[in-house]
Amino acid sequence: MHDVIQKVVEAEKEAKRIAETSKAEAGALLAQARREAPAILEQARQQAKAESAKIIEAAVREAEEEKKKRLAKAFAEIESGVRLDEATAGAAVEAVVRSVIGKK
Repeated sequence: MHDVIQKVVEAEKEAKRIAETSKAEAGALLAQARREAPAILEQARQQAKAESAKIIEAAVREAEEEKKKRLAKAFAEIESGVRLDEATAGAAVEAVVRSVIGKK
Protein backbone atom coordinates (compact mmCIF):
# COMPACT_ATOMS: atom_id res chain seq x y z
CA MET A 1 0.00 0.00 0.00
CA HIS A 2 2.87 2.25 0.86
CA ASP A 3 4.31 1.68 -2.63
CA VAL A 4 1.03 2.66 -4.23
CA ILE A 5 0.86 5.88 -2.21
CA GLN A 6 4.51 6.61 -3.10
CA LYS A 7 3.76 6.12 -6.81
CA VAL A 8 0.71 8.40 -6.61
CA VAL A 9 2.80 11.09 -4.89
CA GLU A 10 5.55 10.73 -7.53
CA ALA A 11 2.96 10.92 -10.33
CA GLU A 12 1.52 14.09 -8.79
CA LYS A 13 5.03 15.61 -8.57
CA GLU A 14 5.71 14.69 -12.19
CA ALA A 15 2.37 16.17 -13.28
CA LYS A 16 3.16 19.36 -11.35
CA ARG A 17 6.61 19.56 -12.95
CA ILE A 18 5.13 19.06 -16.43
CA ALA A 19 2.49 21.72 -15.76
CA GLU A 20 5.13 24.20 -14.53
CA THR A 21 7.35 23.49 -17.54
CA SER A 22 4.41 23.93 -19.89
CA LYS A 23 3.45 27.18 -18.17
CA ALA A 24 7.01 28.49 -18.48
CA GLU A 25 7.16 27.53 -22.18
CA ALA A 26 3.79 29.18 -22.79
CA GLY A 27 5.03 32.34 -21.07
CA ALA A 28 8.18 32.35 -23.18
CA LEU A 29 6.18 31.89 -26.37
CA LEU A 30 3.82 34.68 -25.38
CA ALA A 31 6.73 37.01 -24.65
CA GLN A 32 8.32 36.16 -27.99
CA ALA A 33 5.03 36.80 -29.80
CA ARG A 34 4.70 40.16 -28.07
CA ARG A 35 8.23 41.10 -29.14
CA GLU A 36 7.69 40.03 -32.76
CA ALA A 37 4.14 41.37 -33.20
CA PRO A 38 5.07 45.04 -33.89
CA ALA A 39 7.51 44.07 -36.64
CA ILE A 40 5.01 41.70 -38.22
CA LEU A 41 2.31 44.34 -38.02
CA GLU A 42 4.57 46.97 -39.60
CA GLN A 43 5.52 44.58 -42.39
CA ALA A 44 1.84 43.88 -43.08
CA ARG A 45 1.14 47.63 -43.09
CA GLN A 46 3.93 48.27 -45.58
CA GLN A 47 2.70 45.47 -47.84
CA ALA A 48 -0.85 46.80 -47.71
CA LYS A 49 0.40 50.32 -48.45
CA ALA A 50 2.41 49.12 -51.45
CA GLU A 51 -0.51 47.08 -52.76
CA SER A 52 -2.92 49.99 -52.37
CA ALA A 53 -0.47 52.26 -54.20
CA LYS A 54 -0.40 49.79 -57.10
CA ILE A 55 -4.18 49.64 -57.16
CA ILE A 56 -4.44 53.44 -57.14
CA GLU A 57 -1.88 53.76 -59.94
CA ALA A 58 -3.78 51.24 -62.05
CA ALA A 59 -7.06 53.08 -61.39
CA VAL A 60 -5.49 56.42 -62.36
CA ARG A 61 -4.10 54.93 -65.58
CA GLU A 62 -7.48 53.42 -66.38
CA ALA A 63 -9.22 56.74 -65.69
CA GLU A 64 -6.76 58.59 -67.93
CA GLU A 65 -7.34 56.11 -70.75
CA GLU A 66 -11.09 56.45 -70.34
CA LYS A 67 -10.72 60.25 -70.39
CA LYS A 68 -8.70 60.08 -73.62
CA LYS A 69 -11.30 57.83 -75.23
CA ARG A 70 -14.16 60.11 -74.21
CA LEU A 71 -12.33 63.22 -75.41
CA ALA A 72 -11.54 61.57 -78.76
CA LYS A 73 -15.18 60.53 -79.13
CA ALA A 74 -16.42 64.02 -78.23
CA PHE A 75 -13.94 65.61 -80.64
CA ALA A 76 -15.05 63.29 -83.42
CA GLU A 77 -18.70 64.05 -82.73
CA ILE A 78 -18.05 67.80 -82.72
CA GLU A 79 -15.91 67.59 -85.82
CA SER A 80 -18.51 65.58 -87.73
CA GLY A 81 -21.30 67.88 -86.55
CA VAL A 82 -19.66 71.12 -87.66
CA ARG A 83 -20.38 71.83 -91.29
CA LEU A 84 -19.78 75.24 -92.76
CA ASP A 85 -21.67 76.45 -95.76
CA GLU A 86 -19.64 77.91 -98.60
CA ALA A 87 -20.24 81.54 -97.66
CA THR A 88 -19.25 81.00 -94.01
CA ALA A 89 -16.15 79.05 -95.03
CA GLY A 90 -15.15 81.81 -97.47
CA ALA A 91 -15.62 84.49 -94.82
CA ALA A 92 -13.52 82.46 -92.38
CA VAL A 93 -10.73 82.08 -94.95
CA GLU A 94 -10.78 85.83 -95.69
CA ALA A 95 -10.63 86.62 -91.96
CA VAL A 96 -7.64 84.32 -91.50
CA VAL A 97 -5.84 85.79 -94.51
CA ARG A 98 -6.43 89.37 -93.27
CA SER A 99 -5.22 88.38 -89.83
CA VAL A 100 -2.06 86.83 -91.26
CA ILE A 101 -1.21 89.77 -93.52
CA GLY A 102 -2.19 92.27 -90.87
CA LYS A 103 -5.16 94.04 -92.52
CA LYS A 104 -8.50 94.65 -90.84
